Amino acid sequence: MRSAAVDDAAQALLAAWDAAREQATPRLSSPQLNALLVVERAEGINLRGLAGQLGMILSSASRLCDRLVASGMIERVPGRADRREIALFLTPSSRHLLDDLRRTRRRMIGEVLERMSPAGRAALVRGLGEFAAAAQPPDEAEAARTA
Repeated sequence: MRSAAVDDAAQALLAAWDAAREQATPRLSSPQLNALLVVERAEGINLRGLAGQLGMILSSASRLCDRLVASGMIERVPGRADRREIALFLTPSSRHLLDDLRRTRRRMIGEVLERMSPAGRAALVRGLGEFAAAAQPPDEAEAARTA
C-alpha cells in the first residue's frame, strides 16, 4: 500500500475542502461549522448530545450555541416531553449557508476532477466508495450490506 500517496491525496482533498469552507463560510469558525453539520444530521438534538458529538464539555457547547443563536444560525426550542430540555434546529439562513458550502465545494473539487483522465476519475470514485464503506463502523457496514 502506498500510504504516502494516500496521505498526499488526502492533503490535497482537505485543502480544496478548506478553501471551499473559507469561501462559502468565512464568518464561521470550524467548530461552529461542525456544530451546524451535527444539528443538520440530527435535527432536534439537545445540547448534551451536541457536546458529545463534538467531543467538548457541556459549557463549551453551550457557549458555542449562544454564538450560533446570536448570529441567526440555529434556534433553541423547548423540548416536547420536557420543556427544560432544549432542542436545536437549523434556521433557513444556516440551511442556505450549508447549501452554498456544498455547491462551492463541489465546484472546486469538480475543477480538479476535470483535470484528471476519465479512467483516473472512475478509479477515484470507485476507490472512494470502497474507502467510505470500509470506514463505517462494523454494525453500520453490515446494515448497509443487508439493506
